[in-house]
Amino acid sequence: MKRTLTIDYGDEVLLALGYSPRQFREEAKILVAVKLYELGRLSSGAAAKLAGIPKPLFLMKLTDYDVDAFHLTGEDLQQDLASARRHL
Repeated sequence: MKRTLTIDYGDEVLLALGYSPRQFREEAKILVAVKLYELGRLSSGAAAKLAGIPKPLFLMKLTDYDVDAFHLTGEDLQQDLASARRHL
């Protein structure tokens, strides 16, 4: 089941950031996903899904937020190994 989160904000936020409403919406999704990943509450795959982007792109974006991309859980490592084996 999909759920929706609503955040109230004023035009001053968009002006301060220089973002359109769409840009702010996308940035907010990524920020939430990055923080939950950083705290160890979501795997990189789950965080990427929350952000609405592919996992490799999510892992690359972590550097934009000074988050270590190699803070992988055991589950992440297992998934990555399984994926790599399928591509050999």
